[in-house]
Amino acid sequence: MDATPLPELTKRQEEILAFIIRHYTQKPEPVSSKILAEQADFSLSSATIRNEMAVLEDLGYIQAPHTSAGRIPTKDGYRYFVKHQLNPDTALSTSEQKHITGKFQSQPLATEGWLRIAATVLARTAQSASLVTAPTAETSRYKRLELIAIQGRLVLMVLVLHGGVVQQRMLNLAEPTAQIRLEEVTNIINGLFADLSAPQIRFKLSQLSQLEREVGELAVELMEQADKDQTRLVYRDGLSDAIGNFTDGEGAQQMIRMLEERAVLEIILNEIAQTDQDDIRVIVGGDGRWDEISRLSLIFSRYGIPGQLSGAIGILGPTHINYGRAISTVRYVSGLMTTMLEDLYNPEE
Repeated sequence: MDATPLPELTKRQEEILAFIIRHYTQKPEPVSSKILAEQADFSLSSATIRNEMAVLEDLGYIQAPHTSAGRIPTKDGYRYFVKHQLNPDTALSTSEQKHITGKFQSQPLATEGWLRIAATVLARTAQSASLVTAPTAETSRYKRLELIAIQGRLVLMVLVLHGGVVQQRMLNLAEPTAQIRLEEVTNIINGLFADLSAPQIRFKLSQLSQLEREVGELAVELMEQADKDQTRLVYRDGLSDAIGNFTDGEGAQQMIRMLEERAVLEIILNEIAQTDQDDIRVIVGGDGRWDEISRLSLIFSRYGIPGQLSGAIGILGPTHINYGRAISTVRYVSGLMTTMLEDLYNPEE
């Protein structure tokens, strides 16, 4: 959201913009100066309100959708509101937080049921569509490999990574090698590479003999490929309800395409994986990067154990989504899931 600097506003202009956005997210209809004068506690004349709305329109924060006297927020208006004015920490009550916690505690950790509960809780609480990815290892770790002589110079390599991933590849060696020699190589490599990541293994390759190095290089390639190809299991909920929140059909179609085709979604999830654990990523109208989601707003966060495994959770909806409630829900649920996973995987800490 910080890619394009936004013009600063006065306190009065911020208050008017915030009122327009909050009013519009509750009832997506143009907001007029008359509504502001009657319902907002500004102690301002209608003429002053109209002048300030004109400034906001000139700055690109609100716009007239048609000949109506009212105005609606623009994408930049929402971005300014989220960055400068939003206080989402108060959007979830204590009773709601207890209810959410109880829902999670009713399911075994890190199971399909637990992840589906997460998607349902997000969707129901934020009243929009939700998305949850299963926690996966952040970096592949070497467990062991086996080398099996097939015929002549052909050798089958079976590589096992932590987490249960198994990779197989045929090796065509420079010369035939007996099984007993392959077992010697296996023992050396397994002892040297145990629990290491691909970059750590690559650093050690120079210590090995030619045959050991040849096998180690292939293991590194397979581990790097495993990191790239890691399949994300996605759980979602609330899509049908969220579609009804759009004021046009194009926005609903964008959401469906994003979830089904997943090209843009994968890019975003990869970026989320590089963020800090506590960061909340808000994308309004594609942030000028993705025309494919120009009518959507997305609120994402990571959860999990830094350096070990992590997943992502998010809320998806139209640009007039209730940002305060969506952000506070994502923040609370991601924190809860992180704490529960830490208790499961690191109970001694």
